[in-house]
Amino acid sequence: MGRTAGTPTILFDYGEVISLPQPAESRANLERLAGVDPAAFWAAYWAGRRGYDRGDTAAVYWDNVARHAGADWDTIRRQQLWAADVASWLHVRDRSVRLLERLAARGARLALLSNASADMAHALRRSPALAGFDRLFFSSDLALCKPDPEIYTRVLGELGAEPGHTIFLDDREENILAAKALGIDAHHYTGPEAAEAFLADRLGPL
Repeated sequence: MGRTAGTPTILFDYGEVISLPQPAESRANLERLAGVDPAAFWAAYWAGRRGYDRGDTAAVYWDNVARHAGADWDTIRRQQLWAADVASWLHVRDRSVRLLERLAARGARLALLSNASADMAHALRRSPALAGFDRLFFSSDLALCKPDPEIYTRVLGELGAEPGHTIFLDDREENILAAKALGIDAHHYTGPEAAEAFLADRLGPL
């Protein structure tokens, strides 16, 4: 099915929408490499994540994690943590990928908007699972993170898309609320079944 002037833009988040949550074995590996109290590690990991997603380098991010977790990692250990972290987010949902393939095959205009570090962005630009996307937007490139309203207006401007003619799927409620406030037709992703039903309601049978 070809794309027409009435074809909406479908904007997807990546983490835990297209990707799976970090697998248990990946989390356990990160905890093993960190060698500190797991609760302290994860608190430090997430505390610095927004800065990393906004453009901090991996060196700055892992320095911050070490400081807040009370860790003393050498360069080799930081490299191992960095590699394990990036790999932990590359596992995709089979059903989500099949959905993307169906949407691309029918001429849907697909774009990605992800809060992601430059390291993740580099990997995802080469992901076979994202090959059907027209554009990929990452917070580290824009120096903005969802749910900042400016990130949505920047992306819509780049796409030449109207908010009311844009569909957005994201797993974080605050990101959905910010998008809806701008007039975007947004769906709070809680699983593939509900997402497919939402898109079928907007687009017709998938």
